[in-house]
Amino acid sequence: MTSPGGQAAANAIDAPGTDEALWRAWPGLRSLPAAALPVRGRVVIVAAHPDDEVLGFGGSISLLAAAGVELTVVSVTDGERSHPGSRVVDPVSLAAIRATETRAALDELGADRARVIRLGVPDTDVAGHEVPLAAKLTGLLRGAALCVAPWTGDLHADHEAAGRAALRAADAAGVPCLLYPVWMWHWARPDDPRVPWESGARIGLPPAALARKASAVERFASQIRPLGPAPEDAAILPPEETAHHLRDLEVVFR
Repeated sequence: MTSPGGQAAANAIDAPGTDEALWRAWPGLRSLPAAALPVRGRVVIVAAHPDDEVLGFGGSISLLAAAGVELTVVSVTDGERSHPGSRVVDPVSLAAIRATETRAALDELGADRARVIRLGVPDTDVAGHEVPLAAKLTGLLRGAALCVAPWTGDLHADHEAAGRAALRAADAAGVPCLLYPVWMWHWARPDDPRVPWESGARIGLPPAALARKASAVERFASQIRPLGPAPEDAAILPPEETAHHLRDLEVVFR
């Protein structure tokens, strides 16, 4: 994860978030139609930052891996600016740490054979590289069964730009695309009119897949635990945030 771009987005994400208990109590999530995952072929999962794919789609990655589906994870950025003011770790070191965490998380999901592609787009500036990103993703999506990418309404500039580029690439490659939210669970509320629930779908996670996802999230120590005692080294994803991603279903927009 990385801090959002744009003042409005930053305000929404920095503000106190919605308690996970409200989401779990809302019947709207359970009433979403079920989304079917491929049982063969290749699935390309796009992440704006290392960890997005596990937070938003990790349980589904576990299900796909168990089914023997070929997986490609595309890390658009290296997430090197998640702690821009840190004196504990520099951006180059943090990029390497987050790449290692991603590989370890995929192993926890049973996706140890997944291919990971790091594109090296500057963290916090995906929008400035959206056109070449879409071209790169188009080539990676040729012949794929499905593309999965961050939701274009997530109120995080990098997430939204990565999602737009993935949609453009999927359209060019003739591949269906699902979009997963990450920060939406923080700033939105049940039945929020800003969320296109009519295009939403749920993917149920059996206990084994949910347990794998929980173990995978734990691998992102640089994001879920403080790097040090200073405020600029605080955890990006404290327990109240990771709770949104540890329920027994995942939501995608079609």
